[in-house]
Amino acid sequence: MGQIQSLDELIGLLLRRKLLIMVIVCIGMVLSVMFGLSRPKVFESGAVIQVEMPVVEGSDAGGSQSAKLLQSIEQRLTTRDNLLSIIERHGLFADAPGLNDDQKVTALRSSVTFQSVAATGPATYGAPASVSALIIAARLGDGDQAARVANDFAQSVLDLSSAEQAARARETLAFYQQEAARISADIAQVEADLAMFKSSNQGALPQARDSGREEISALESELRRIQQEMLSVKGQQTLLTSKERLRETDKRQLADLQAQQEVLAAQMAALDQQISGLRNNAAQTPDIERDLASFDRRLQQLQSQYESITTRQAEAETNMRLEQAQQAERFTLLERALVPQYALGSGGKKLALLGSVASLFGALLLAFGLDLLHPVVRSSAQMERQLGLRPVIAIPELPAQSRLPAGILGRLSGWFGLRRNAKGLNG
Repeated sequence: MGQIQSLDELIGLLLRRKLLIMVIVCIGMVLSVMFGLSRPKVFESGAVIQVEMPVVEGSDAGGSQSAKLLQSIEQRLTTRDNLLSIIERHGLFADAPGLNDDQKVTALRSSVTFQSVAATGPATYGAPASVSALIIAARLGDGDQAARVANDFAQSVLDLSSAEQAARARETLAFYQQEAARISADIAQVEADLAMFKSSNQGALPQARDSGREEISALESELRRIQQEMLSVKGQQTLLTSKERLRETDKRQLADLQAQQEVLAAQMAALDQQISGLRNNAAQTPDIERDLASFDRRLQQLQSQYESITTRQAEAETNMRLEQAQQAERFTLLERALVPQYALGSGGKKLALLGSVASLFGALLLAFGLDLLHPVVRSSAQMERQLGLRPVIAIPELPAQSRLPAGILGRLSGWFGLRRNAKGLNG
């Protein structure tokens, strides 16, 4: 700290620079008070909106949506276009013609606050936040304007909440109705595709598996019988053709056997074709079963979706009727904003106090800086610190109007000289 290293030296500094410190502190206090008094007054007014729970207990199937709805409304009300319309409607900032539209919007947005009051009671895990009230406060330089702006925002919240809830109920019901119609059409289409698939694959259906096996067994038995007849006909032909001379009766019998053989061959080919078709159907049965299982799964999924959609559609219809009867969750104006009688503290006293304290510190720093710029040894302690010499005697600074007698000064100077000679001899 340079020359100031003790309390006495600090007090000496204050006494030496007291006039400078007093002037700076006085000027700082006057300027601080003038700046604090020049601060504009601020008036605050607020409106309270209450969130009323549904009249019918448990009617709101989707849970309380007040927090999300209020957040959406707040975002819509604080848009630039809406704030400009409020400024124009209430004639705000008319005494500040130098502000442009962006500055006015920023000023109004910062002067209006939306404070939500959470509902009491235990909160359900995963449920949306519930709000019991909304406080809309406006801070402006005019009390009447603050009250009108707060009431304007409160009325806008009521209007938008009513319209938003009604529109949400209608849109929700319309959505579930469209979904129910779409899923119903999908179910009908899948059922039609399934019927066509079964019709085109009747022989390969799992239900026809047992009957197909029995039919194959019967056809194979019939085929064996025909084959035996064919062998018998061929045996007769062989006997007749082995004769050396054929009679007319033998020739007619050979012709009949030939015709019978052709009929039996045709019957055998038809039976082979039927057996092959049945066996092909039996081979396709596993693939048909997989396709049928896929159809069943698709139908089950659609049926589950349809049941869920119809349940939600019924809830949406209930909420729609409650909204039309004004028995659902709604907002009501609990307290209108009134014109404030007194202004809020503009912070003038704090500014004056802070300015005075800052002036005091500034004066002390300036005095200390001046003392550092002009270092002077003012005490024996400072002389001993700076030069390493201990003075024999220290004569205090005497006021100009007080004069010591010449005799005393002579004795002091003589005594001081003797001490110096004694120190020289001892040295």
